[in-house]
Amino acid sequence: MSEIVIRHAELRDLDALRQINAQSEVYHNTLQLPHPSLEMWEERMKHPPAGRKQLVACVDDVVAGHLALSVEQNPRRSHVATFGLSVCGQHRNRGVASALMAAMTDLCDNWLRIERIELTVFVDNAPALAVYRKFGFEIEGTGKNFALRDGQYVDAYFMARVKPE
Repeated sequence: MSEIVIRHAELRDLDALRQINAQSEVYHNTLQLPHPSLEMWEERMKHPPAGRKQLVACVDDVVAGHLALSVEQNPRRSHVATFGLSVCGQHRNRGVASALMAAMTDLCDNWLRIERIELTVFVDNAPALAVYRKFGFEIEGTGKNFALRDGQYVDAYFMARVKPE
């Protein structure tokens, strides 16, 4: 496999991000809706909320994955960040998610003064759970009927990683 290059997301990535998030296996395991518009992604990229950092993983100059990190803006929670992660179907099980996670945890631990990283993941998303555990995330609770997916409510785990000492 070619080298995975992590970089900050740019406007030129708009269509690639839309295409990744339009894949049924991606929106099935995220809170994204089917059929994302290019205009929605353009708005997200041009006007990100305060504290948002976006990374992409590229393989042979093709965007293979995306991670959006949101640093909490409340002063009492400014040590906390949350994130969402998506990987293109054809690049799964090739280290893309791990490369994005490694870059994100390095950014949080060494550059942003983030002490706690939180996430929510559907309980049946075994590949994501494995990656998150690999990076030190632990289940802290379960949200019953957390979100609607394919016409049924599904549970999600609340996970977090506290910066290692």
